[in-house]
Amino acid sequence: MTITALAVLAVGTYLMRLLPLLLHGRVEFSDRTLRLVELGAVALLVALVATGTWFEGSEFAGWARPAGVAVAAAAIWRRLPFLLVVLLAAGTTAGLRLAGVP
Repeated sequence: MTITALAVLAVGTYLMRLLPLLLHGRVEFSDRTLRLVELGAVALLVALVATGTWFEGSEFAGWARPAGVAVAAAAIWRRLPFLLVVLLAAGTTAGLRLAGVP
């Protein structure tokens, strides 16, 4: 059963990646539909960031992680290089956890 499920998922993934190449130029979407798809992608990304920031499993992740994400957001807003953004966020979270902040 596991092999069958894996094969079905593999074929489905392949088809999802192949379909846009085959249908490109044949299917037209309205501007409203394209805008809704773009907004849906943004909403999904925000939901993933929010749940990853505030929760670890079904429990509250503590205050150090949201503080690190806030520092990363501020660094992105200031247009700092990505590596520096990651280092600042990780350093903030690690420093707060080292200081005893959960």
